Amino acid sequence: MTYLPSGASAQEAETFLATYPEAEAIDVVMTDCHGIGRGKIIRRHELQSLYRSGRAMPSSLFGQDVTGDDVEESGQVLNDGGGDKRCFPLPGTLGFLPSTGRGQVLVSMYDESGQPYSADPRFALVAQMERARRLGYAPMGAFELEFYLIDMDVGPEGQRQSARYALTGRRSPYRNTMAVDELDEMAPFFEAVYAGARHLDLTLESLISEYAPGQYELTIKYRDLLRAADDVIVAKRLIRTTARRFGMEACFMAKPFGGEAGSGMHLHLSLAGQAGENLFADIHGDKLNPLMLQAIGGIRRTIGDTMLVLAPFLNSWRRFASTSYSPASDDWGVEDRTVAIRVPASGGNARHFEHRVAGVDSNPYLVAAVTLAGALDGIAGQIDPGPAKSGVDPADGATLPRSWLDAIDRAERSPFVEEVLGKDLHRAFIAVKKAEYQRLASTVTEVEWALYGHVV
Repeated sequence: MTYLPSGASAQEAETFLATYPEAEAIDVVMTDCHGIGRGKIIRRHELQSLYRSGRAMPSSLFGQDVTGDDVEESGQVLNDGGGDKRCFPLPGTLGFLPSTGRGQVLVSMYDESGQPYSADPRFALVAQMERARRLGYAPMGAFELEFYLIDMDVGPEGQRQSARYALTGRRSPYRNTMAVDELDEMAPFFEAVYAGARHLDLTLESLISEYAPGQYELTIKYRDLLRAADDVIVAKRLIRTTARRFGMEACFMAKPFGGEAGSGMHLHLSLAGQAGENLFADIHGDKLNPLMLQAIGGIRRTIGDTMLVLAPFLNSWRRFASTSYSPASDDWGVEDRTVAIRVPASGGNARHFEHRVAGVDSNPYLVAAVTLAGALDGIAGQIDPGPAKSGVDPADGATLPRSWLDAIDRAERSPFVEEVLGKDLHRAFIAVKKAEYQRLASTVTEVEWALYGHVV
């Protein structure tokens, strides 16, 4: 059987077409540096050709800001005369989206020689996965997604507001944290999400109502770290497309409401051995594994350089304005949600750590890449993580960037970030973020007019 450069086979397309005769179109989704899906919708009869020879897309997609505008300094805009590259489907990602009635498949970009395209963010994680495997490790992980469900209609004063419950049509102004009855009132929506996940090789697990009106959290099943990052892309599209059919918008901003909780994307990570055993498992009963502690030490040492990956937008930094479960530090602790790297209480053979800094607006491939790279560096250097902390000290995180611009500057100067992303993606990512910063820095907001316009 012939396999594509991505490892996919034509049999996947044939199986899909036989299983879903009602699917007349398929969404072809490539993830840009922001984590946004770019691509096209193809017709049913075109699917097999995608699995034979790929699909052409412009590499300039990796040099665009969130609005789709080209950033000339990215090095991706017309750097080869504007020619397209070939995108090939990723194995195991072809599925059916019941909310749209279409199929969906993730793709990655390859150059003319069939090699991974250097500015495609997924390949930054692929490179770290390969590095780990050469060392005898199999990275395993899972993400938790926090997000808001927002009403499509604004309130009487033009304000955004939480969505009405899908079952009752009622809207609650209260936080209702972990209220099971609130989940029941939103059950028709989440039942549709879970039903869709079954068609997408996506295992969604626990659901809770979070610490704000309209905020929820979904956890995704633990598995191979690369597929776990793919799961985030698939889950976000599933939630978004389903929400629209219910008259809602799914909001993955890190801080959509200034007075309410921010939304994180917590990464749970461990390393498995050749036989599948957890190499982070406790030793001598309940003693934390030195290998895991060294991994935490490496992440602590590099986290300041990676803050632009973990908090990539201006809005991302509003999440750190309050310390309410949103750590802007490099501390670690056991069963403590105020630290950056938390070791959950579930120990023994299930031991792992949770990286809590990234916002739900960040690119999961880049988050996983810098986290895994830091962990591997820590193990290689046998880095001591220092003592565990409990709670947040005002001095914590003093060496971290304190603003979006600081994070841009630090990531630009960082040999670690450049090495993990690669020169081309590093250049493009930094250039795009600089352009976004300049756009927002030159925009005068209504808040500024209200505060200063008639006073100073």
